[in-house]
Amino acid sequence: MPEPSNSASRSNDSSSATPTNPWLIVAVAAAILMVTMGSRQSLGLFLSPINTHTGLGVASISFAMAIAQLVWGAVQPVFGAVADRWGPGRVIVLGAVLLAAGSALTTQVTSQFGLIFAIGLLSAAGAGAGSFSILIGATAQRIPAERRSFAGGVINAGGSAGQFVFAPLNQAIMSTFGWMSAMWTMAVLALTTAPMAWWLRGSDRSKPAQGNAGSDTGMTLRQQLRVALRDRSYWCLHAGFFTCGFHIAFLVTHMPGEVALCGLSPNVAATSLAIIGLANVAGSLAAGALGSRVRMKMILFWMYASRAVAVLLYLAAPKDAWTFYAFAAVLGATWLATVPPTAGLTAKLFGTRYLATLFGLTLLSHQIGGFFGAWLGGLTVVNTGAYTWMWWADAVLALAAALVNLPIKEARVVRQGAVAA
Repeated sequence: MPEPSNSASRSNDSSSATPTNPWLIVAVAAAILMVTMGSRQSLGLFLSPINTHTGLGVASISFAMAIAQLVWGAVQPVFGAVADRWGPGRVIVLGAVLLAAGSALTTQVTSQFGLIFAIGLLSAAGAGAGSFSILIGATAQRIPAERRSFAGGVINAGGSAGQFVFAPLNQAIMSTFGWMSAMWTMAVLALTTAPMAWWLRGSDRSKPAQGNAGSDTGMTLRQQLRVALRDRSYWCLHAGFFTCGFHIAFLVTHMPGEVALCGLSPNVAATSLAIIGLANVAGSLAAGALGSRVRMKMILFWMYASRAVAVLLYLAAPKDAWTFYAFAAVLGATWLATVPPTAGLTAKLFGTRYLATLFGLTLLSHQIGGFFGAWLGGLTVVNTGAYTWMWWADAVLALAAALVNLPIKEARVVRQGAVAA
């Protein structure tokens, strides 16, 4: 009597582990990112209350948040490799537990070491386990090549919607019940991502990815990494993403402080962060849609160039509430809209088999930039009393990021109509 097949009895078999409609997976991935990114991107609102509670000082708390930026990036390729090998479901569940634990522990610690452990390690690793590289990697192999950029835009829009919802939600809870209640709310919401992982469990590795050079070559992960790390275009993506991380971490961490220095209400900072998130929903969807029509390196060029212009205009403008709102709307259009074209270019260059790992490495560069953006922002305001030097660094880096994307070797987009003709 023949023995039953092990593969037929595995609970995480890809044929039964994932829904037949790939766009349902995209919607679930967007919902998970909404929670993890909403929690991360509203963290700066807690800087002042934590400082008041602990008396540690802005520089010390900024350092803990800078560590969080670095760890969030460092875990991306690690969790990406795990998801590439065993599927993303387990990774997302682990992330939910870590993010909830870190958020809860933040309310109990009073030392810099405690904050580094709670915010910088637990929360950051948890958010990273339910972030871009894992979620986009989980969907890329189930989406036709010509629709992947748009799918990435939809997932990314979920993260931006999280910022739009969570920033004012946290501010409202803090104003009414205190910052600890807001942090406990984030802990509870983090746990909601665990049941969503059911839709993303399993791994669809039995079929070759569609429409990518190198996707069906049978390379091992080590071989693919060797190829990618020798590719100049891949390093250009890393350099641009470093700047993106610098911008985002600086603003997420220190926009409330900038608003306070201008003598404005904390509600202005929360509203500005919400506007950034709302504007980026539109920006992410637009970037995703354009990715199938325009060379993605040019999308990145114009995004980074527009940031340089936006920062310079902000420096020249009067610092009232409407200036912050306008700046937030303009910057928000490109905020994390860089993710779909960066992920799309990575898949275009190297295929989707190890996309979670390769894109995770670009996110590590993003978060190295984020570490410096969050940390140097705190040092700058402590030593100079203002963020002026950081704004100028933002503008210079944005221009450099725009230029570094131009040498990327990306084939021109061929319209389907032109092929048929």
